[in-house]
Amino acid sequence: MIFEHEIPSGSKLYFGESAKVKRDIEYVASEMLENLGFEEIVTPLFSYHQHESFNDKKPLVRLNDEENNEVTLRADSTADVVRIVTKRLGRSTESKKWFYNQPTVTFPTTEQYQVGAEIIDGSFEDVVKTATLLLSEIGAEPVMQVANIRIPHLLSEKYGVSLEVLKSMHVEQIMSADLDWIEALVRLNSVKDLNDISMFPSDIQEELEKIKEATEKVDYDNMVISPLFYAKMRYYDSLTFRMFEDNALLAMGGIYNVDGVEAAGFALYTDECVTNKMNRE
Repeated sequence: MIFEHEIPSGSKLYFGESAKVKRDIEYVASEMLENLGFEEIVTPLFSYHQHESFNDKKPLVRLNDEENNEVTLRADSTADVVRIVTKRLGRSTESKKWFYNQPTVTFPTTEQYQVGAEIIDGSFEDVVKTATLLLSEIGAEPVMQVANIRIPHLLSEKYGVSLEVLKSMHVEQIMSADLDWIEALVRLNSVKDLNDISMFPSDIQEELEKIKEATEKVDYDNMVISPLFYAKMRYYDSLTFRMFEDNALLAMGGIYNVDGVEAAGFALYTDECVTNKMNRE
């Protein structure tokens, strides 16, 4: 029996203090991003193209439009923002910096509020600096974890390490690969570990160098690296970052390609930030 006061598992309810904290975070983020030159965009909740962003389509909530075309609810904002700005708005706007403040919905009944920012032709350094500034504004000091999606792809394509194993981070299976340098790769964790990468093949070295260069350009003390991390979104193809505090994922972003458009962006996970802020107060 479902009582009339019950809400579906995974859905959100904010009231009183939590609603105020959520509103404050969204206000501070919106004001800061606007001051940094970002234009605001609110994309439709319904989309025809969400399936192109996900490796696993199970999270998508599906339905059909009036002509029986499959539609999904917005489970990710990044790709739709880039497509709408470049293909629908086109010449009607010259802005390359956009932000949004809206929820995503995944199967079966999970809501996730996000503040996001996307920069067409943006750099990794651009979005990391913006994300860290925003988190600082709301009082969070998370750990930043920097990765490069090309490394797990190389391991899968050239060195026989299953991408499924890498996605699930089965460390024992990864280390069982017949590669004399794989254990050293697994153990890379700090930025200083990148000072000597001579034991790795040249293609892996090249991608590790990109992580090293990125960390040198970003002025942030609490930083680690995760060369084997694999993001679930298809459009990420190189450098990514995640920001954690007390094991809570507060933000994630990186550089990516959507339909040939190079861009960089991040999402701030509002729900986690609300919980984080209330725990500190």
